Amino acid sequence: MEAQKEALQRIISTLAHKNDEIQNFIETLNHTLKGVQANSSNVIAELDEEFDGLYAILDEMKENMSTSIKQEQAHKTQELQNQLSQCSNALENSEELLEFAARSLDIKNPEEFSKAARQIKDRVTMAPAFRLSLKPKVSDNMTHLMVDFSQERHMLQALKFLPVPRAPEIVLADCIVADNSVTISWQMTEEDNKIDHYILEYRKTNFDGLPRIKDERCWESVDYIKGTEYTLSGLRFDSKYMNFRVRACNKAVAGDYSDPVTLETKALIFNLDGSSSHLNLKVEDSYVEWDSTGGKSQENKIKGKENKGRSGTPSPKRSSVSSRSPLIRGSRDRFTGESYTVLGDTTIENGQHYWEVKAQKDCKSYSVGVAYKNLGKFDQLGKTNTSWCVHVNNWLQTTFAAKHNNKAKSLDVVVPDRIGVYCDFDGGQLSFYNASSKQLLYTFKTKFTQPLLPGFMVWCGGLTLTTGLQVPSAVKTLQKSENGLSGSASSLTNVAQ
Repeated sequence: MEAQKEALQRIISTLAHKNDEIQNFIETLNHTLKGVQANSSNVIAELDEEFDGLYAILDEMKENMSTSIKQEQAHKTQELQNQLSQCSNALENSEELLEFAARSLDIKNPEEFSKAARQIKDRVTMAPAFRLSLKPKVSDNMTHLMVDFSQERHMLQALKFLPVPRAPEIVLADCIVADNSVTISWQMTEEDNKIDHYILEYRKTNFDGLPRIKDERCWESVDYIKGTEYTLSGLRFDSKYMNFRVRACNKAVAGDYSDPVTLETKALIFNLDGSSSHLNLKVEDSYVEWDSTGGKSQENKIKGKENKGRSGTPSPKRSSVSSRSPLIRGSRDRFTGESYTVLGDTTIENGQHYWEVKAQKDCKSYSVGVAYKNLGKFDQLGKTNTSWCVHVNNWLQTTFAAKHNNKAKSLDVVVPDRIGVYCDFDGGQLSFYNASSKQLLYTFKTKFTQPLLPGFMVWCGGLTLTTGLQVPSAVKTLQKSENGLSGSASSLTNVAQ
């Protein structure tokens, strides 16, 4: 009995589930039916609008052509009427002269006859009839103003509904990835003059090859592209690849997407390693700022006392942080003392890389460069043989210098708003650029024997880091030129151990 009840319940449950499916399907059919009716009405309205527009164009053309015919008629009528009036006047003058000549034939007196003959001769010579052209100035032909719409009629008769555009084809050989910009080029597989515009879609990915169904990023689109090429500029290459696809659209509908292509967007991506920075530095992913109360506040927090640090900004030689105090030792003891340093979280072991740094306008002192991992906790960038940097000091007067192994080379250039750092690990070059103008500021030439870490020092101010940048084309060109000359940093060049 119980088994029969369970079997019956399963049957009823299955039937109820199927009943729900059928009801949902009926709702879908009704919704689709309403959609067909609504969409067909919209299409008919659009069709009426298109034909009304065509009729309007034909009516306008007819009006313009009729006006041209009427203008031609008025011109020819005026010309013929003028010529007819001239001929009538000439004919009337000639008839008067003939009548005078006929009367002269009856004159008997020789002198009077001779006088009349001379008058007749003079009047005949000056008669308008002899100066008239007896050919109409204009013809009565108006057929040159006729039109032949047979070809257009054939074209109209051949009109069909707009077909769905075919999928474009991305020309991979013409696609360019450079200067954090991507240029995508495509073509139509067949000629189609009904294409109104194109839609380009792209997304970043860390997977090579075709796009995955479940990718971590959504497609972004650029609509209403009129040409067959488009450039996406100002990108941050924070992924290894980008997927692209294109679809063509006519006035009515969009076609299928092209086969997607995947382009490599290689660039160095790193953040600041805040967990091991100096205690007086407030560090976010790509931003570091001097904080005069950093170590002191932590020390007082550990002691349970209220922070009563002195107001004002201390000199870098009089830091409030005691690196030897066991009370403030923790995870952030990588740098201490006067080494207000933070390193990047990604090592450089090969290849060519580029990143940029922007300092706050009121920043008193900062350094930008690279270092080996073994940089000591009290070491400052550029004061060891395992670190290289450019240093800006705005404390009393502005100085700009390249530093390595505790040697400084003064740079006689204006400090730029943004400094670009180019690192060629394999080629043993570290160059600094004006990031805006791409002017070369300084180049270290050496042989790197250990992995490098980007390094930054800041005191009384802040630095903003920009990564995910390709090596700019202008920098590549300058590097080729630079490699053809002797090293500009010969006094600071060494073989790093």
